[in-house]
Amino acid sequence: MPVGTQGSVKTLGSEDVAGLGFQQILANTYHLSLRPGADLIERFGGLHPFMSWGGSILTDSGGYQVMSLASHRKITDEGVEFKSHLDGSEVFLSPERSVEIQSQLGVDIAMALDVCEGYPASKDQVAEAMRLTHLWAPRNLAARVGPPALFGIVQGGIYEDLRAESAGYITSLPFDGFAIGGVSVGEAAELQYPVVSFTAPLLPADKPRYLMGVGHPKDILHAAASGVDMFDCVLPTRMARHHAVYTLGGRINAMALRWAEHKGPFDELSVFPQTERYSAAYVRHLFKAGEALGPRVATLHNLAFYARLMREIREAIEQGTWPALVERYAKA
Repeated sequence: MPVGTQGSVKTLGSEDVAGLGFQQILANTYHLSLRPGADLIERFGGLHPFMSWGGSILTDSGGYQVMSLASHRKITDEGVEFKSHLDGSEVFLSPERSVEIQSQLGVDIAMALDVCEGYPASKDQVAEAMRLTHLWAPRNLAARVGPPALFGIVQGGIYEDLRAESAGYITSLPFDGFAIGGVSVGEAAELQYPVVSFTAPLLPADKPRYLMGVGHPKDILHAAASGVDMFDCVLPTRMARHHAVYTLGGRINAMALRWAEHKGPFDELSVFPQTERYSAAYVRHLFKAGEALGPRVATLHNLAFYARLMREIREAIEQGTWPALVERYAKA
């Protein structure tokens, strides 16, 4: 899922995202509730018509902001009290309010409000985050009135015993899908991979499995092999705005001198209809000149690269060609 935190995948229109083949995007409950406000979006008929997006939408519950805005919030058993990063006003987010906002937004998949502890954190800190996540899980479910679908989130950090406990409890509840949270929150890949490999098989095979916030190509391949179905990450769009382009040979710097007179693409094996007309030299020039088209072209390229990766993952699973696919993306 491309990330559209504010109801927009940065530098792109909804038609661009659809044209790349994506069927679902991610937006953010906390940010949209502050600006433009859930009431306004509801008056427009929901986020789909508001942003003119015909695909489906998943919203983060605001749980990520519990971690990322730690200096602006206070957590109790009842919920989270934020100081708005926009104007300093007090904002209270409870499981009930989070589900209500996501319903107002009219999204297809809502996430349960949880508490995510960043890395590094002590086992006691992670256990407390898990306790609150478990405390709030039934309240999320009780607050739901009709659609959207509601996914529960497994916490537990890097600790297998906590992950097993959390997976056991969360999957005992009637959520429509299940997510692995608290991954890619500062830990290295050698710590992340065992958590994903251990946790994914603990989630029901007949419901969607979602790995939150993970998006390096190799990380996606590892997680898919572990049984994960859904992913989101800001990397392809954020890195594009910082002149980084994904190729099968690895991520490259579009502003490097070696592209100054390069008439072809950055990667002959990664040429896409949306961007094939632009040479590497021209894209480099756009970034050097500070032209808005530079980040837009790089974003289109990176998302096209990711769309192809996901399509090839599905094909490799169906055709039994997984080892060849892993080899193809070995340097990506």
